[in-house]
Amino acid sequence: MSEHRIRILYLDDEINNLNTFKASFRRNYEIYTALTVTEAKLLLEEIPVEIIIADQRMPNTTGVEFFNSIKEKYPDPIRILLTGYTDIEDLIDSINKGQIFRFIRKPWEDFELQNAIANAHDLYMARTLLKEKVVALEKANEELNRFIYSASHDMRSPLVSVLGIINLAKTDESITDPNGYMELIESCILRLDEFIKKVIEYYRNSRVDTETESVDFAKIINESIEANRHRNNMVQFSVDVQQDHVFRGDAFRTSIVLNNLISNAIKYQKSDEPHPKVHLTVRTLPRKAIISIEDNGVGILHTHLNDIFRMFFRSNRTDSSGTGIGLYIVKEALSMMGGTIEVDSTYGQGTKFEIILPNHVEE
Repeated sequence: MSEHRIRILYLDDEINNLNTFKASFRRNYEIYTALTVTEAKLLLEEIPVEIIIADQRMPNTTGVEFFNSIKEKYPDPIRILLTGYTDIEDLIDSINKGQIFRFIRKPWEDFELQNAIANAHDLYMARTLLKEKVVALEKANEELNRFIYSASHDMRSPLVSVLGIINLAKTDESITDPNGYMELIESCILRLDEFIKKVIEYYRNSRVDTETESVDFAKIINESIEANRHRNNMVQFSVDVQQDHVFRGDAFRTSIVLNNLISNAIKYQKSDEPHPKVHLTVRTLPRKAIISIEDNGVGILHTHLNDIFRMFFRSNRTDSSGTGIGLYIVKEALSMMGGTIEVDSTYGQGTKFEIILPNHVEE
């Protein structure tokens, strides 16, 4: 016999059944008995039992009702139901509520009940081990995310310093760069800096709590355009915001979504396009906001439309190589806000994204 004895709570309104059960199994298990639901709940508060056995027919309640009343507070113990009746409705009810591991007919056979207890304990231990693994995995994931966030912040400082030195070198007439190495270095550093910023953005999106506040779409869009305009000064923007209804939502994640989509609309323009354009519209309604972002850029291959929201997916059919994170962050942010996104694109002609955000103004 192992050092650990399985702890079992048996609830039954008949004292003879409790005594018989204790006499039959006390050598193998640590037995606790209760005549009433109140006694059973008091025992559960004091003793971490692994298996709960309950009689179905009791005064003023049933075994299924008892199991249902403790499922929130004590979800871990495995449940076994004893019944001396063939009550189909009760059986269906207990199955639907998903709390019963096994049914045993009364009077029970010791071998059958002992086998059920052994199987129930195996299930309990498997669930416990799985829960421990999940906790360990969540802890490791949290530590990894913190490390990535901290490292990303630390990496940006020297990158900014290098960019500053490059800009000084450009203004120094004594330094010549006939082969364009400075521009190549600057380009590589900017790409690395963009990737680091996306990593930081991903971390913040996954960690910052959702807050409902008034959202000013015009302000967010204008700020995003100004922050990304340097990517291509030739792009002409047309913005049509009709915020006729008060809109309340997550302003932080709304900004993340719009900033990434506007950035992509600028970045993925055709190099030979004489009139690059980006058109944005916003309509607020009592229950939602509809946002549209359309460009006349390079477009997306039809076969790639199902992949663009996957992390690190990058099309090899574009002149500009992105980080492969932006649209993934967009999808995650929208998921946390309860929003949706649809994309329609023709390769070589342009792309249109349509976003729907729920309006929480009633809340």
